[in-house]
Amino acid sequence: MSSQLRIEKLQELIKQEMSKMLLKEIKDPRIGFVTVTDVEMTGDLREAKIYVSIMGGDEQIKESLEGLQSALGFIRREIGKRIRLRFTPEISFALDKSLDYSEHIQKLLLQIEKERDSVENNVSGNGGEIKSGE
Repeated sequence: MSSQLRIEKLQELIKQEMSKMLLKEIKDPRIGFVTVTDVEMTGDLREAKIYVSIMGGDEQIKESLEGLQSALGFIRREIGKRIRLRFTPEISFALDKSLDYSEHIQKLLLQIEKERDSVENNVSGNGGEIKSGE
């Protein structure tokens, strides 16, 4: 149980440090509006997958991921300095599409609500009667 707790603490530390680096230290112009959403580490702490959410179109997402890949050495070195571990984990980036998915769900819910309001307005506009096609 304690090893799982340690992994979770390290994941959170890496997430915080990575967010700080994106905000203040990584100056690559290709990297747009990037947010670190999660970090997953293997049980042996040798690999870390950093999930990022990137705002923008497909081209902006591609450029931001390329910028992150080019800064990978710097990121790994900085994480090794800031978080004292016997081995600095190998880092990889993965695109987190959960924010896009939640935005899509929100749009669908708003569309359903508009359609429901439209139907209710049509029913109430007929004096509450639903006319059949006689």
